[in-house]
Amino acid sequence: MNILIMGMGYVGVTTGLVFAELGWNVTGLDTDTMKIQELSKGKLSFYEPGLDLVLAKHLASQQISFTTSLETAIRENSIIFLCVGTPSDKDGSADLQAVRGAAKSIGTYMDDYKIITVKSTVPIETNRKVVDWIKESQDHPYPFDVVSNPEFLREGSALYDSLNPDRIIIGSDNDQAANVIVSLYAKLTAPIFITTPRTAEMIKYASNAFLATKISYVNELSRLCETLEVNVSDVTAGMGMDHRIGPHFLRAGIGYGGSCFPKDSKALLFTAKEQKIELRILEKVIHINDTQSSHYLNIWEQKLGGFSHKTVAILGISFKPDTDDLREAPSISIIQQLRTKQANLRVHDPVATLPAALLSEEIQQFDTIEMTLQQCDAILLCSEWKDYIGADWAKLRASMNDYFVFDGRNMLNGKKMKELGYYYFGIGNR
Repeated sequence: MNILIMGMGYVGVTTGLVFAELGWNVTGLDTDTMKIQELSKGKLSFYEPGLDLVLAKHLASQQISFTTSLETAIRENSIIFLCVGTPSDKDGSADLQAVRGAAKSIGTYMDDYKIITVKSTVPIETNRKVVDWIKESQDHPYPFDVVSNPEFLREGSALYDSLNPDRIIIGSDNDQAANVIVSLYAKLTAPIFITTPRTAEMIKYASNAFLATKISYVNELSRLCETLEVNVSDVTAGMGMDHRIGPHFLRAGIGYGGSCFPKDSKALLFTAKEQKIELRILEKVIHINDTQSSHYLNIWEQKLGGFSHKTVAILGISFKPDTDDLREAPSISIIQQLRTKQANLRVHDPVATLPAALLSEEIQQFDTIEMTLQQCDAILLCSEWKDYIGADWAKLRASMNDYFVFDGRNMLNGKKMKELGYYYFGIGNR
C-alpha cells in the first residue's frame, strides 16, 4: 500500500514521516511549490524537535518523497490522508475550503478504488460532505471509502506522541476500510477504538474542548487565589494527586493558544449553536481565556506603578515551548496591550520570530536573553522554555534598570527569585 498525504503543514508532514517510520511508502503532496522544494532538500517550514532528523533519514531511504502533481499523486496511491488546514472563520466555524478542494481533486483524478482518510480536524458530518464532493467531481463512478482518523498531536512532542499514542480513533461505516487503516498502525501498541465517522469527529473536538476547560478552570481559580493570598500552584498540586483529576493541564498561566484549542473550542461552540444547543461551560471557557492576560496585566501594572514609558522584556513568544508557532499565542495579545499602555518592548524567543509587521522602534527582538534584558524595568515571561527556567538569574539582574518579574507561566521559583533581589509575581502566586 502506498500512502499519499495531502497538505504539507504541521500535521501532514508529521503524519507522513511517522508512516515512513512505520515502514510505509509515503508521498507528500502540496500545491506550494516552494514548500515542496524545501522539504525535498530536508528543510522544514516549522520547528519541531527531532523531526528534521527523521525527514533526512527517510529522504535518504526514499521511504518518503514530495510532489506538487495532483493527478499523478492521486492515481499512484491507494490510501489518501487529508491533512489540509481548517482555520476558523470570523463566526467561529471551521473553514472547509481546503478540504473541499482536496476532495474534488480526488474525485477528478482517481481511476480506481481509494480509501480517503480525514486526518484534519473537521466538524461533525464533514466525512459525509467529503463523500458528496468526491462523487460530484467524478466522471466515472469509481468506488471509494471515506474514513475519519483524527490526530492528537502536541506541538513540541509530535513525533513522540505519534509513535506512542494514547489511542487511535478510526471512524468508518465500512469494516473493511477501517481494518485497512488499522493495519497501517500495526507496529504500534496503542488501543484502537473503531466507531462511526460522526463519533470520531466529535471525539476530537470534545477532547480539545475538555483540555481547554481544565486550563480555563484553573486560570479562573487563580484569580480567586490571588485575592485570597493562596498559592494556586499548591492548590493544583494537591488537586492533581487525586487520580480522578490528575495533574495534567492544571497549571495556571496567561491562557492557552496554538492552532488547536482556540480554533476547536470555537468550532464546537458554533456547531452547538447551529443545533440550537447551549454549551454554557464552553462559552465561559473561551471568555476566561480571552480575558486572562488582560486580567493579570492590570494587576502587574499596579505592582510596577504603570507600564507607560517603561521598558519591558518579553521572554517567550511562541504559544508553548519547543515550537515556533505564534497562532493565538497570548504573547501577541500582551505585546499589543502593552503598546497601548505606551511600554517599550524588548523581545526574545529561542526559536520563534515576531512578524515583521509588529517590529518597530518600540518593539525590538534580540538574539540573546542578556541583550534583551539590558536596561529593562520589568520582565514578562510568556512561555516556559528551558532557556528561561535554567537561566543564571543572579547574573542577569546586573544589566537591568529595575527588577520586576511577572511570571505568566509560574515557571520560576518565586522564593529564590525574591532572594536574588527580584520583585517576583506569578499567576495566582504571591
